[in-house]
Amino acid sequence: MKLKSVKIIIVSLFAFLFAKMQAQTSDTNFRTPVAETIHKLEIIFNVKIEDNKGLLKDKMLDYADWKIEPDNLEVSLANVLAPFNLTTFEAADGTYEIREFQYHRVSVPKSKDRLAFLSSLYNDKETWETRKAELKNCMITAFGIDKAPKTPNFKPILTSKRKYKNYTVENIGLEILPGFYTTGSIYKPYPLKEKAAIILTPNGHFSDGRYREDEQFRCAMLAKMGAIVVSYDLFSWGGESLLQFPVQMHRSSIASTVQVLSGMRLLDYVATIKHADVSRVGVTGGSGGGSHTMFLAALDDRVTVSVPTVMVSANHSGGCPCESGRGIHLCGNGTNNVEVAAMAAPKPQLIISDGKDWTSEVPKLEFPFVQRIYDFYGEKELVENAHFAEEGHDYGLSKRMAMYPFMAKYLDLDLRKVKNKKGEIDESTCTIELKEKLLVFGDNGEKLPANALKDIDKLYELFGEKNHRKYEVKE
Repeated sequence: MKLKSVKIIIVSLFAFLFAKMQAQTSDTNFRTPVAETIHKLEIIFNVKIEDNKGLLKDKMLDYADWKIEPDNLEVSLANVLAPFNLTTFEAADGTYEIREFQYHRVSVPKSKDRLAFLSSLYNDKETWETRKAELKNCMITAFGIDKAPKTPNFKPILTSKRKYKNYTVENIGLEILPGFYTTGSIYKPYPLKEKAAIILTPNGHFSDGRYREDEQFRCAMLAKMGAIVVSYDLFSWGGESLLQFPVQMHRSSIASTVQVLSGMRLLDYVATIKHADVSRVGVTGGSGGGSHTMFLAALDDRVTVSVPTVMVSANHSGGCPCESGRGIHLCGNGTNNVEVAAMAAPKPQLIISDGKDWTSEVPKLEFPFVQRIYDFYGEKELVENAHFAEEGHDYGLSKRMAMYPFMAKYLDLDLRKVKNKKGEIDESTCTIELKEKLLVFGDNGEKLPANALKDIDKLYELFGEKNHRKYEVKE
């Protein structure tokens, strides 16, 4: 197409838009369809902005065109979309997609800018320690840990012990709050005759929870290597956790508070077990369990080794309120999971990531950020990244095979105890139990203590708070 023709088209287009604008006056607050304003932004900034889900349909905005900043696309988009709780995500090809606003998600370009800003806040160990202390104090307050009542009953409910090859399993119900029982399973080396490390494995949102095979493999293998391992349920998410609160209440912000306390108070109990070595404490979990791995490593000084899996990301801080519902990522005038992961420094940490979820950029974006903070302590080598570019969001075999040697190295576990004659790490000697064997309170919950709390409002009241969320619970 000739240059003259292009100019004619552009002039005609702007004439059309000007005519549209002229049709709006202060009498109507210059009210304009948002879709038209977005189209104008496409022309002004020469970009493509897609509304694939029809989110702009029938939306009108007062003073819409006046909110365009002709020298700043990002500000213009925010001005136009924010009143409707909409935002944009920029794809790798430069295309923008209009999406509903998600407080826990930002685009990769925005996450890069955020990490660059955070990096500018500290340049050495001293300035980082100041920042870390600020974040830690704020997180403790945001979670409500400082307001939590004491553990009411330190004597747990334990089931009979099952013996397998070089390890045992028993189930536990621990009253961590008045009337609230955290449920899980404890795996121990067998025979347990010498000091054993402690490993917490907070659960994520994977189906079947702690009953699934990969969770049992992980716990059994670590126990065979010489650790006392505790796997525990997510609040109000599957299994026995539903005996007290239905699944609809899992998305309460208090879920994140209860989950953090579950890890801390289970650790309190395990520390009293004969042969438990509280100087060697690890934590690892995937997805939501990866979030709580980072939280425990950041907040509980007893944790000495951490392996957060498929959750260290600058563009995603956890889509469930059990991870992000307490606003901890607003601490320090804004933080993210990468900075939270860095709070574990200089203790050994393995960050496991993959190429098909929000951790896809870890090797070139998030990991260098964390490694820089470890370098403030002269301990750059103590943080590692195992990245699986062709894999997705799970705690699968390859990820476990990366975790086992790391835990063995830094918790002084015996990796030889899980190797076969070929010298390969071999999970085949572990026994996968049926769900029924992993229950604490009986097949139908008939052994649930009489004082078990079932009122979500009263759970909030334990922390001096009110529940502002309404639930529709189907019988």
